[in-house]
Amino acid sequence: MSHDGTIIHRRPYPSPNPHVSLEEITYFSDGLKVKGLMAEPITEGNYEGIIYLRGGMQHIGMVRPARIAQFASQGFVVFAPYYRGNRGGEGRDEFAGADRQDAVNAVDVLKQNPKTNVEKIHLFAFSRGGIMALWTAILREDITSVVTWSGVSDIVFTYKERKDMRRMMKRVIGGTPNNMPDEYRNRTALFRVDEIDAPVLIIHGMIDENVSFQQAVLLENALREHKKVYETWYFPEYTHFIPPVMNAQLVRDLCSWMRRQEK
Repeated sequence: MSHDGTIIHRRPYPSPNPHVSLEEITYFSDGLKVKGLMAEPITEGNYEGIIYLRGGMQHIGMVRPARIAQFASQGFVVFAPYYRGNRGGEGRDEFAGADRQDAVNAVDVLKQNPKTNVEKIHLFAFSRGGIMALWTAILREDITSVVTWSGVSDIVFTYKERKDMRRMMKRVIGGTPNNMPDEYRNRTALFRVDEIDAPVLIIHGMIDENVSFQQAVLLENALREHKKVYETWYFPEYTHFIPPVMNAQLVRDLCSWMRRQEK
């Protein structure tokens, strides 16, 4: 019997940071073997945890060891699922379909790390990861905070604004928003933000052409409508990609924000 979140294999992974150790983890999710990358500070301690939810699809936007180590170096244990069907994992990436369970079950993986403070689990998401984070916060009650950076919040909106992604979305989801509206609606977390109890931080560049600023506004409006706790950091001068120096500063700032949050 395979239980979701059970770790079945781990192997050391080369770390780009001498203060952070990395491990590739294989775990069960919906009975599938799914992989992800765990990063932890080498120094002994009890650290708050971050589930890092990557953007992209399949090999595009894959988890980068340097990025995970960057968060771990701020004093967190970090686990970044690759999502099913990636890097030798079983199943197939469904773009926030059943694969959302890979993020949900990743929380249990993170909690098994002896250095993790299981009472303080945060979600950090970039781009496509945004929708994965929202679903994880909806489906779990043990999330302390959510940060969505240039995050997707509406799959129908994504289909309409990203003509270059339509072919992939039709193939993965099985059709278009017109002929398969339920499949798209079921992936869109905005309809269920009333079930999110954790505070949410929305970070977005206002001239983002990959995930439009409108997606941040849609999420903000939904959170406000349901009287949820949220904060917005909007940047009029930035696109989907924020320059390295500012990017590093934002990571430090958002990690400080996470530490201030309470369930």
